[in-house]
Amino acid sequence: MKINAIKYMFGILTAGCSIWSCQKLEDRPMEKITEEYLWDSKDSLGTNAGYFLNDIYGNLPTGFNRIDGNLLDAATDDAVASADNATISTFTNGGYSAFSNADDSWVDNYASIRQCNLFLQNFPKVNMKQSLKQEGKYWMAEARFLRAMFYFELAKRYGGVPIIGDRVLTLQDDLRLPRNTYDETINYIASECDAVKDQLRPDPLALAADFGRITKMVALTLKAKALLYAASPLNNPTNDRNRWLRAKNALADAISQAAVGQFSLNPSFTDVFLTRRNSEIILAYQRPVTSDLETNNAPVGYLSGSTASRGRTSPTQELVDAFPTSKGLPISTDVKSATNPTGYDANNPYANRDPRLGYTVFYNGVAWLSRGVETFTGGRDRPGGVAVQTKTGYYMSKFLGNFAASTAYSNQTHNFPIFRYADVLLMFAEAKNEVDGPGASTDSVYTYLRAIRQRAGIAVGTAPNTYGVTDGLSQTQMRELIRNERRVEMAFEEQRFWDLRRWKIAENVYNKPLHGIRITKTGNNLSYQVETLGVPFQFVAPRMYRYAIPNSEIVKNTNLKQNEGY
Repeated sequence: MKINAIKYMFGILTAGCSIWSCQKLEDRPMEKITEEYLWDSKDSLGTNAGYFLNDIYGNLPTGFNRIDGNLLDAATDDAVASADNATISTFTNGGYSAFSNADDSWVDNYASIRQCNLFLQNFPKVNMKQSLKQEGKYWMAEARFLRAMFYFELAKRYGGVPIIGDRVLTLQDDLRLPRNTYDETINYIASECDAVKDQLRPDPLALAADFGRITKMVALTLKAKALLYAASPLNNPTNDRNRWLRAKNALADAISQAAVGQFSLNPSFTDVFLTRRNSEIILAYQRPVTSDLETNNAPVGYLSGSTASRGRTSPTQELVDAFPTSKGLPISTDVKSATNPTGYDANNPYANRDPRLGYTVFYNGVAWLSRGVETFTGGRDRPGGVAVQTKTGYYMSKFLGNFAASTAYSNQTHNFPIFRYADVLLMFAEAKNEVDGPGASTDSVYTYLRAIRQRAGIAVGTAPNTYGVTDGLSQTQMRELIRNERRVEMAFEEQRFWDLRRWKIAENVYNKPLHGIRITKTGNNLSYQVETLGVPFQFVAPRMYRYAIPNSEIVKNTNLKQNEGY
């Protein structure tokens, strides 16, 4: 069977190949590219096969404003879309189904899995020169990892899915494949990561040009994350401790590899997202330098040249309130008083707060393009009327460049973080708490949570350096603290949407009203009033814990069993 080279090789040349430094073939018309040409045994440099593999890399999760211009986090309690009737709102009003899903990725991920199998089946035909033999081995291992990654993307959306293995199916094959169980799918992902971990590029990467490629650390992280999902309440209803132990051990392996690969928390929280290569990024989707995030998400009253910012994302008051005070304490308990002048003050709500708040959310008064943000009623960034603008009194600032003193945007590195080391530490803390409890030793859960807060800039606190995480917490108290820390540390990184589901708390979190802030300016004085948002926010359990398998797939394959409730 001939390969449709245009579909499988050039589908994302303008995105994927430019990102991973490949160049378009120009020596013959694309319609003349055949399977024999693509897998040419005489292509000693593996040029054509390399293009094909880069194309697969381009199918990794891209994040940011990927769902009709909105972030996936706008389908959680962390944010809402600024525009009315945005497609993303179908996740919060019960509107998605087997016929309509703004994040439906069944077909795309199976197409990517097919590409991986095509590569694995055909690349051995390419006789690369001796000096590139090792590179070829890396490519084979990368293709197997990428296939496992696409299965993980399917599993977290749909649960158990059909596992194809190494087969490249044709129209002559029986395509009515039944679903594997969720556990079988996760075990397949873990086993594939185990199989290739020592065949991948070693950490740390020796060549800057290889940044973005799959390494051993990446494989260990995917395995650990998949096992953590499998141990979580949605997929572990009996709270089997062995599942948590397996996840904990996999995460411990990843942390050990981090020491080898020189991964660590980057000293600067903001630089994690603005520097292409840093100590914290394990795997990121490699994008060209752009200013699209600024244009899409900065407050609406700002112009960069003649281009107005769109302010697509409105963080909620719930997210803002999740950030602790500068001492690392909840705003509900660390309240300003005569004896506590640095506590939370409802009349000056953004003072003395966790520094990550200012890096994550635009609130009134933040400096941007040489003026302060104006989200008070009638301000330049909340003018009222019919124009799209914040619904909550806030805009998202995470990932955006440092333009406080600038007059216009310039191109920035905006790679989407798929795996980063802070996530590994938080996942390990979560698994360790479920297996061992908070503990009291130097290698306790406290160690990892405090490391995250220390990097964030939280005040040291009482000896021995608590960063607001006080000793003596119960397992339940620590669980809630870890979940909140994930929320503030990983905001807008497509984590909370899945966390709410795997923890099986979405039905409690979603079925409550969301809130924003209404700021009134009188002279030079500001008054703050929390207000309820007039947007629906509902979650139908158990149906919405999984996506529906597309109806078109159910119709074609009578052996596919639909998820519950659809």
